[in-house]
Formats: sequence, structure tokens, C-alpha cells
Amino acid sequence: MRSAELGFWWQSLGGPPAVREALGGPLELDVAIVGGGYTGLWSAYYLKRAAPQLQIAVLEREVAGYGASSRNGGWVSGFFAGAARRYERRSGRPALQALQREMFATVAEVGTFLAEHGLDADWVHSGQLGVAIGSAQAARQRELVRAARARGIGEADLCELSAQELGGRVLVRGAGAATFTPHVARVHPAKLLRGLAGVVESLGVPIYEHTPVRSIAPHLAMTDAGAVRARWVLTATEGYTASLPGRRRALAPINSSMVVTEPLPARAWSQIGWSGQELLADGAHVYVYLQRTADGRIAIGGRGVPYRYGSRTGGDGQTAARTVRALREKLGEMFPPTRGLALEHAWSGVLGVRRDWCVSVGADRHRGLAWAGGYVGEGVAASNLAGRTLRDLVLGEDSALTSMPWVGRAPRSWEPEPLRWAGIRGAYALYRLADRGERRSGRPSRMAARLDALTGRS
Repeated sequence: MRSAELGFWWQSLGGPPAVREALGGPLELDVAIVGGGYTGLWSAYYLKRAAPQLQIAVLEREVAGYGASSRNGGWVSGFFAGAARRYERRSGRPALQALQREMFATVAEVGTFLAEHGLDADWVHSGQLGVAIGSAQAARQRELVRAARARGIGEADLCELSAQELGGRVLVRGAGAATFTPHVARVHPAKLLRGLAGVVESLGVPIYEHTPVRSIAPHLAMTDAGAVRARWVLTATEGYTASLPGRRRALAPINSSMVVTEPLPARAWSQIGWSGQELLADGAHVYVYLQRTADGRIAIGGRGVPYRYGSRTGGDGQTAARTVRALREKLGEMFPPTRGLALEHAWSGVLGVRRDWCVSVGADRHRGLAWAGGYVGEGVAASNLAGRTLRDLVLGEDSALTSMPWVGRAPRSWEPEPLRWAGIRGAYALYRLADRGERRSGRPSRMAARLDALTGRS
């Protein structure tokens, strides 16, 4: 991986592990997993633990964790992508509530995995603060909490904080209120990825790197080294799915960018607070998300160039200068003591978005094909639950997980180009316009609410 591809997380470890061997020739398996990120690795881990006799291999085009698994913001979130009403309409209120409970429990599941295997991944189960900067964001937060209550999410799972209560945790300039949920944890993404891959290999599952899969068919993954035949072929390619033949419109690769500061001096931390190390996001439509890292930096991410024509992924991780400037300015606005600090790293990656913004997990037993994805940036935890669900689907076990409302969904495809490019880029331009309007008026944007419904975002 080149320097731009590494990003801060791998560079903080001195670089990625040594490159693993590529597949040397044709192969016959029980389960072939296409994609060596979190989804593929969690699936391999849970399948092999449940059925050690299975012959499983992971096929990765680049190196394990090349995509969003090592470029994300380190949020292990108990919430999932997509409008609750869509899941509820399909499966009913009880099923939606069951999915939410499983997602809350998944945060602890990841922590348990790390503890069981003695892995250090800078884990802190600290919760998340949703910070409202301005009255419009505060009004939307109140509506968010009201809607959560209607779905059965109680005070212990999501509560409102006053400006004074927020100030006792962290001092964010201009913040008048906040929400807090305990169901989010901090993690170092590359440490988690490295540890998970090592455990998977220790169970006897090989990870073949630099082994691109050129096409997928029932019981078949075709590589440059030959055919990989398997009872099951599991697709776990998330934001890179569009590179597979016939899948260009299945998921859109939406770009997200991050920067990270140099370590903050003690004086700056005393002014900011944030000793609880909660994860933090603002309430804008084009929002930012932040982590206080274990070594005393602030990592902040957000949308830069949201989408590239033709579902291109911009795989080298280069980040536009204007995106770096925008993230620096936002960080300085929220935390004035950070002004003047150096930004030591900047990187970008893509996340996978289905047309309706909802997650989909499924398996076709007759064709031997299984899949999971569409996490919309919430995949660190959701991929774990998806991996456990795929385990049960592949093994043919009816369980509480296989009845979740995201199982077996068949969302429609994205529009062809140039409509896809125009629609996504146009939507984000309108969301930015809505944010500017809200700052001026202090009222929630009606345009943004209509746009949410139109795009499927809510």
C-alpha cells in the first residue's frame, strides 16, 4: 500500500502486515468469501467457530482491510443505516425492535471478542454525543428522540443533555444541547482488523491477498489463478461491489474523508475536556464525526467529494485540498484550542450505499450465493452482526438473527449514469445549502426533510 492508501491507522502501526500470498491455482471449498474486510473476516470467524470442518478461504483483491475497514472513524455503533419505517413496513414493529436490541448487544460482542483473544485495539466503550450546534440542529435532535421513543428506545438508550450537562463532558463552541447514547464504542480500526485477521488465520482459514475475483456465479468465483468452486460464495465487497460484472448499480461507493491532528498539548485538553472519550458528531445534514484517539489526537471525518462518476472508488486514498481545509475549519470552529495545530494525516475511502440506504443481508440456498452490505458508514458493528447472520443462513439454521428485517431484502438498483452521478452530487449540494440556510434562519430546513424522503435517507 502506498502512503496515501495507508491513512493514519495503519501508519500508526508502522504500516500494514506483510503481504499475504496470492491464490496459486484453482480451489474447491465449502465457503469462498470474496472481500477481506470486516464483513468477510467476521463471517469466516463465526462460520469456522461454529463448523470447524468447513473448508473456508477469503479472497481479497488488494490486502485485508484495504477499504473502509481500515479507513473509518473507529465508531463501533449500535445503530444501523436506513429509515426505521422501511424495516418496520417490511417486518413489523417487533422485528424492528429486535434488530435494534441485537445491534445494541453487538457493541458488547465486539468488545468481548477483543477481550477473549487478548487483542489491544484502543477499545473504550464510552458512548456517543450527538452535539446540536444552533437551534435548528437542536430542534431536529428533539424530533429524533421523540421518534426513538415511539419505536421503544428508552431513556437509558438515548437521552437528551442540556448545554450545561454537555459542558460537563466536553466544551464544543456553539453547542446548546446534545443527545447521549451508551451504545457506541471507540476502536482503532486497523488494530481491530489486524487482530481479527490473525484470529481467522489461526483457525485455519487462509486469506489470499492480491487475488482479484473477476466474476461471481452460482457456486463459482473466477480469479486470475483459476476457478474457485464452492458450495457457497459469499460476497463481502461493500463499497467496491460496483467493480463486479453485473453489480455496478447494486451499491454506490460514497466517499468519506478524514484528517487527524498532531497530539494535543495538555493545555488544549484542559480547555476542551472530553476526558470520557465519547465519540462525537454534530447534527448537520452534511455532518462530521470525531474521535479522541488513544494517543491524544482528534480524528475528524466528513464528506468531501461525495461520489465519483461511474462508481469509481479513488482507491489511492488521496484527499482533495479543499476537503482538508473544510475539515480543519470545522474542527477549529468546534474546538478553538485546536487552531494552529498541525494536521499530520489525511485520507479518504468509500462506503457502500444501497438505493434505499438500508442494509441487506441474504442467502440464496439454491444458487449457493450469500451477501451482506450497504452499511452507509455504520459497518464496524453492523458487519459483526451481519457475519453472525450469514453464519446461520449458510448453516441453514433458523434463528432470531435470520428473521431480522434486513434479511432477504432486495432493494432496487441505483439509476444508470449520468443520473446516478447527478442525483448523488446534487443531493449533497442541496444538503449543504440546507445547512447554510439553517445557520441563517435557526429553523430546520423543509427542503432537507423532503430530500431525506426522496433519497431514502429517512
